[in-house]
Amino acid sequence: MYADIIVDISHENLDKTYQYAVPAEWEKKAVVGSLVKIPFGKGERYLKGYIVSLSEYPKIPLEKIKCVLEVVENGLAIESQLIKLAFWIKDNYGATMNDALKTVIPVKRKVKQKENKRIILAQKKETAVAYLAIYQKKHHTAKVRLLEALLADETLDFEMVTGKLNISRETIKTLEKDKLITVKSSLVYRNPVRYESKDQKEIILNESQQKIADCMRKDYLEGIRKTYYIHGITGSGKTEIYMDIISSVVEQGKQVIMLIPEISLTYQTVMRFYHRFGGRVSFLHSRLSGGERYDQYVRAKNGEVDIMIGPRSALFTPFEQLGLIILDEEHETSYKSDSPPKYHAREVAIERARMTGSSVILGSATPSIESYKKALEGEYQLFHLTERANDAVLPKVWVADLREELKNKNKSIFSRKLSELITDRLAKKEQIMLFINRRGYAGFVSCRSCGYVMKCPHCDVSLTSHNNGKLICHYCGYEVEMVKKCPGCGSNYIAAFGTGTQKVEELVKKAFPEARVLRMDTDTTSKKEGHEKILAAFSNQEGDILVGTQMIVKGHDFPNVTLVGILAADLSLYSSDYKAAERTFQLLTQASGRAGRGKKQGEVVIQTYNPEHYSVITASTENYEEFYRKEMLFRSMMSYPPVEHMVAIMVSAKEETYCFDGARSLAEQSKLYISEEQGKIIGPVKASVSKVKDIYRWIVYIKCKDYEVLKKQKDQLEEYMQKQDLFRNCSVQFDFDPVHSY
Repeated sequence: MYADIIVDISHENLDKTYQYAVPAEWEKKAVVGSLVKIPFGKGERYLKGYIVSLSEYPKIPLEKIKCVLEVVENGLAIESQLIKLAFWIKDNYGATMNDALKTVIPVKRKVKQKENKRIILAQKKETAVAYLAIYQKKHHTAKVRLLEALLADETLDFEMVTGKLNISRETIKTLEKDKLITVKSSLVYRNPVRYESKDQKEIILNESQQKIADCMRKDYLEGIRKTYYIHGITGSGKTEIYMDIISSVVEQGKQVIMLIPEISLTYQTVMRFYHRFGGRVSFLHSRLSGGERYDQYVRAKNGEVDIMIGPRSALFTPFEQLGLIILDEEHETSYKSDSPPKYHAREVAIERARMTGSSVILGSATPSIESYKKALEGEYQLFHLTERANDAVLPKVWVADLREELKNKNKSIFSRKLSELITDRLAKKEQIMLFINRRGYAGFVSCRSCGYVMKCPHCDVSLTSHNNGKLICHYCGYEVEMVKKCPGCGSNYIAAFGTGTQKVEELVKKAFPEARVLRMDTDTTSKKEGHEKILAAFSNQEGDILVGTQMIVKGHDFPNVTLVGILAADLSLYSSDYKAAERTFQLLTQASGRAGRGKKQGEVVIQTYNPEHYSVITASTENYEEFYRKEMLFRSMMSYPPVEHMVAIMVSAKEETYCFDGARSLAEQSKLYISEEQGKIIGPVKASVSKVKDIYRWIVYIKCKDYEVLKKQKDQLEEYMQKQDLFRNCSVQFDFDPVHSY
């Protein structure tokens, strides 16, 4: 048996594996992730490495292959655990081992460590004064400045000395040589948490919360490890339960990973945790600098952090004493990776928990259909929270039929009910959130004369109009100036259709000029701390109305918000996606949940052209069980997940002929591996966005009740592709149980 071994765990060196022979005595113990001792290089120095793959075939001449010296038993290094997890991801989701490793190994990037340097007076004051006199006589002004400062204060910050005092590094070195001063360095961690006050305000759980917390704690202390699901209505206090359990787990000397779906939630969540647990909390997300990210991983690995909060990537925090993983807002699609390997954080969290003897808690007001089915079948232990915490009541929900509004000559984007309630709230100095499921200034730009649509030349999508006069592609970033005449027929009747957040912001300011309006979407939050600044301003009541996309409706807690307006409830219903109704229900319920979280009751206005759709009706009454029943009927009829599993195989290439031929050959090959009784093969078909950045995309779907059959199918297709020249010209990605249609 031969092992591919990685010696240096770093992003730069993950590709560099070395093949070694595994002696017969070690074969049973040599598994992926094992820590091994090997002779390395010409000097035959002994190094430690990790097995990342095993095979029966040598890649290089046998005479050049050295032998593994030892498989280190109980090699409990965190790297071993993460490599095993990477192998599981590769095996379950279809990707190269290298891609899987790059996903899970978050250590040793090329980032300069931050140092705190101080200059200290190394001699007695009398000696320093004598030297000062000599330097004054010789007019060594820089040395005089530095010694005078040190005589006043025996220790100085290095940066201050080189900056404010304008002392060169050469001068400092000279004084070091003369043994007048010493320079001391200590490593400093970049801490992304800005506020270090710790408020030990005790949170008292209500009876329902306490029952759930006590049940989980009892299991944990008795060594029982499970996956739990808390299905709690919006505002029912799931976070308080998480904190209570975390407290117990940390007391046992264990560490906790808390996953949250959006960067915009990080700030508010971290502050709540920081006030409860102090400096043993940290967080990770993509907006942190490379240095900040690196330092959080180092702190976690060194055991200086007990709780790590962050989106999907925080799941791979290198904790050696992991005891609990929490996925808040479990239903969120951002938990599914959109680049290979296309893993789902929920499943990987459960696998990492199994490997480490940890518990998992999932929570949501609007569970994913897949998870709720597992909870009902007993795979997860299900808990319900049916009342809001702190005696808050659910908001009153109004459904405004936009067809009726138009019949009554109301052409505004605000229904009469919503306008009336906005006016009322502004008079009462209460806050309002307006949610629209779009960003940008408007939708697509088309000609009313000939129907011509302005499209991106590199992607198969229409361009979006922004109020800076540009048409922008949200897939590749291509932009062009807004046209005045139709490129198709030359008419002047070309304009933007649809409504985006910028347009809504303008219309709000026009209709309610006295209101202070804030806007939150991907455009206004693209800079570092963009989310935090807008949320902090709204939280401090520096704005009356917050207009935004999905990011404003998820998990935020603003006690003074008593009105939520959902401007276009059914936009997400019309996407070509089997999860469209589920996504609509989740968005409407989560948006409604932002109202009335304080002492005052809230109201919600859902504006829709489709008030009779079951996702709108059930969301307006927050009746998840009824929605689940109706949605499962639809999934059963159409054999969609979770009734059956599905894999989407996306073939992409620069030449469309290669792309089509590759997809067709995979579809034909699949028919040899999978019978009609076992599953259905659909395609090849063009992807709904069939070209992105000049790359063509074709799709093959396979549906099957047995996930293991689909995994085997993936392995067989990967083997087939390695033998076919055709696949040198195209790339193939597997997506199991996709959360979006292609």
